Amino acid sequence: MERLLAQKKLTTRWYERFPRGVPVGIFTLTMAVTVLSVFAIERAEYQRKTAQIEQVAQEVASGIERQSNVNVAYLRSSAALFATQQMVEAPLFRTFVRQLHLDGRFVGSDGIGWAMKVRRADVPVVEAIMRDGGVKDFTITSAPQTSVQGNAQQSVVPIMFVEPQSERNQRVIGFDMFSESARRSAMLKAERSGQPTASGRVALHYEGEADGQPGFIIYMPVFTISEDRPGGNLRGYVFSPFNAQRFLQSALDAERLEGAVVRLHDRGAVVDGKQAVALMAQTAPDHASRRKVTRQIEIAAHTFVLEVEAPATPMLSSISALTLLFGLLVATLLLVLARLLTQQAMEDRIALSWFEQQSSIRNSLTRELNHRVKNTLANVLSIISLTRRRSDSVPEFADSLEGRIRALSATHDLLTQSDWGTTPVSAVVLAEIAPYAQDEQRHLEIGGPDVELAPNDALSLGLAIHELATNAAKYGALSVESGSVKISWEMAGEDVARIEWAERGGPPINPDTRRKRGFGTELIEKIVAHELRHPVDLKFEPEGVRCSLLIPVRRRTDFAIRQGRDQA
Repeated sequence: MERLLAQKKLTTRWYERFPRGVPVGIFTLTMAVTVLSVFAIERAEYQRKTAQIEQVAQEVASGIERQSNVNVAYLRSSAALFATQQMVEAPLFRTFVRQLHLDGRFVGSDGIGWAMKVRRADVPVVEAIMRDGGVKDFTITSAPQTSVQGNAQQSVVPIMFVEPQSERNQRVIGFDMFSESARRSAMLKAERSGQPTASGRVALHYEGEADGQPGFIIYMPVFTISEDRPGGNLRGYVFSPFNAQRFLQSALDAERLEGAVVRLHDRGAVVDGKQAVALMAQTAPDHASRRKVTRQIEIAAHTFVLEVEAPATPMLSSISALTLLFGLLVATLLLVLARLLTQQAMEDRIALSWFEQQSSIRNSLTRELNHRVKNTLANVLSIISLTRRRSDSVPEFADSLEGRIRALSATHDLLTQSDWGTTPVSAVVLAEIAPYAQDEQRHLEIGGPDVELAPNDALSLGLAIHELATNAAKYGALSVESGSVKISWEMAGEDVARIEWAERGGPPINPDTRRKRGFGTELIEKIVAHELRHPVDLKFEPEGVRCSLLIPVRRRTDFAIRQGRDQA
């Protein structure tokens, strides 16, 4: 174990210094990588959706332009025919339009009409002719909001015929389109250019609603055959009204939209006297999507704005949500794993430190035990040597030696019970005096404060009490019933205790005995005094033996090897 501890580096590793910061850091780093991955996925998804919506916008714009070109082609052919006629009459107009077979091909339009330019002075004559031709109650009407300046125009352009002859188309017969500003602007532009021209956003009142449906009208000017260039005599306009919503729907492929919203705006609309971009039609209700693509499209020389908005999508795509969930799980697992590893490293560090302390304690205890065994053996050898010199026979030697060894053993038992810590003075005295205290005829008085002794000092005190008790039992106060022994102790200073042994009522002491030094006297005055590092005051007074010992009272840390370490 010592070899392994010596080979093991006990320096603290970096991840052990931050047992909580390392797992949190790993979790944060993993989640940061996950968030970056989700961001990259969402960005790629956004670019894909944007490219997809741009493609849809391009297809829708192409479809609208293609549809408008088809409608313009019909208007051109109609204008070419009517320019060759002296008079555009109802039978000719109806026959020609019906021969075009517009059903299913002229998609998005509400029909084709003929509006003739009429001088204002000829209005009554034209009304009479139309009535005679079969159009009952034909009357040229103007727009309600026509201004005074509009009434002062020299000409009017009323609607003469409209095909197909539906109920809603018949309601607009006789309406002077020149009286409304948006229509008038488109007709003047068509007259100047000689080309099909679309109006801006207009309200198609023939829908039967007060405000009308938003739409636009394409005008194709018709000039006299001899002056078919712009600037010649204008005979009228072949026109086609378009409901913006139906026109937009007819130009779309709903399956290709994939939920996208398509809007058609008039860029040149006039709202509250100001030019603005006005909504004309859209394919679905508005939804919260930030991916929009706009295209400018030309329909008969008029600019419209096409807007395509991608369908609303969840905050995160399915693959992003799965990536985020997987990253969260991985980050949590790594957090737990890192926490377990750092916790295990800390526990291993504590265990290694504990083993190191235990190894050091064991070595110290071994050295302490060797020292104490040597001291005990030295005491035993001294006791054997002195006992042998003072014994007259082998039995006497054996009895004396056995008693002194037993005294050491009794004190050793006390020290073992206290784990070789401090031992109370009272426990040492009672252990040595116990054989005599059991006799009721013995008069013993033992008392003093609580004083703790170090192990070696307790051994020395036990040996001294044993010798004094043995001597008293043989020759002194414990040998007769009238004798008494008083053992008391007190603190004689901050770090020293005084123990008094006093005999009374025993046999008189022979003066020759005072001068004769026995083995017990030598043991107390030499061995015990040497171990306690204080002189022993042993007196043989007429009243009995009196002995005073000074024993050092040391702090536990001066001799307790394991103090503090066991607590750690």
